[in-house]
Amino acid sequence: MTLPGDLARPSDRAPAADGLPVAVDPSTASFRALALQVRAKGLLDRRPGYYRLKITLTIFAFMAGWVLFVIVGNSWTTLAVAALAGIIFTQLGFIGHDAGHNQVFGTRRRNRLLGLTVGNVLIGLSFGWWVHKHNAHHAHPNEVGRDPDMSEGVPLASPAAPENGRRPLASWLARWQAPLFFPLMLLRSGGMHVLGVKRLLRQRDHAAAVETSLIALHAALYLTVVLLVLSPLKALAFIAVQQAVFSLYLGISFAPNHKGMPIIETATATSFARRQVVTARNITGGRFTDFMLGGLNYQIEHHLFPSMPRPNLRRVQGLVRDFCVAADLCYSEEKFVESFRQIVHHLSDVGAASRVQAPLAAEGAARSSAAGGGARRADGRYRRVRQTASALVPSGSRTKAP
Repeated sequence: MTLPGDLARPSDRAPAADGLPVAVDPSTASFRALALQVRAKGLLDRRPGYYRLKITLTIFAFMAGWVLFVIVGNSWTTLAVAALAGIIFTQLGFIGHDAGHNQVFGTRRRNRLLGLTVGNVLIGLSFGWWVHKHNAHHAHPNEVGRDPDMSEGVPLASPAAPENGRRPLASWLARWQAPLFFPLMLLRSGGMHVLGVKRLLRQRDHAAAVETSLIALHAALYLTVVLLVLSPLKALAFIAVQQAVFSLYLGISFAPNHKGMPIIETATATSFARRQVVTARNITGGRFTDFMLGGLNYQIEHHLFPSMPRPNLRRVQGLVRDFCVAADLCYSEEKFVESFRQIVHHLSDVGAASRVQAPLAAEGAARSSAAGGGARRADGRYRRVRQTASALVPSGSRTKAP
């Protein structure tokens, strides 16, 4: 049986050992019941009226922003317009996110057309690259080596990677990732542009050609308008501010969702529901929070039902809370500022561990070189420094390790 919201579900059974029966996660049956209840209530049905209004108003704001840009003209005041454009780009990104999950229309083709329009044409990001990456994230959230959000974009090293397996830059970033967290967030959009284009160049098929053409159209129109209105120096400043605000807004919208939450080791047997719930964090707030975070503040509900339209996430929250209680899954929910306190605290702990790990790795390498092998234990095996998933659970987090 295929459940609504499933994306490449991992096995619900733990691997058998020594001929013993495999264990079944009790959350599996509870989630099946929840999925049937959600479907019966119509919470997976499309919301065409909501999205018609949402898309119309967002594109109108996008066009109004460029009209304002032309009216202001060749003035440093346009930097304020650049900040506004960065905010609107992010709101368009939220619509692209919904299209990528097929939340808007009933067919994949129409959702893809919407995604290409807002992603490639209006924002300049590869929609196809993002969907591929994001689906992998949903299938394996916070799983070492399988969640691309743990390794792509701003090159912060994975905290679970051994120190002696990193390049010097990645090692340095891992040690100082807490103080670098917000500054590097300003580079997010740049990293997404580069990664998207790199994938399109590798792909080299009809779909890639279409996406590349649309991104080139965006770049041509964007640069033409900016350079026609502004002097070169002001144009450079405008682009820098607009992309920085876009990056920061994206970063603070997505970062609370999973950062600082439990890390799942590669190939760990975990049920779909448990994997999605324990690695996610919700953000509390009202309608304003829903608008500013594009519905991503209901991260647990979104991960359990990725195709659920954005306005229905608030409505399903009570059912999901009850399911988590019944399945003994702790429902993690924090205020916006508190979520970042937890993230920075977690990154500080991981960075401190990396700073301790670095000299140990160097010492081990020196011993290995001198002895012609690794650091050997009394039983003849070799040891290595390693951080476990349990060590990565942040202090004060109200979640259980999977």
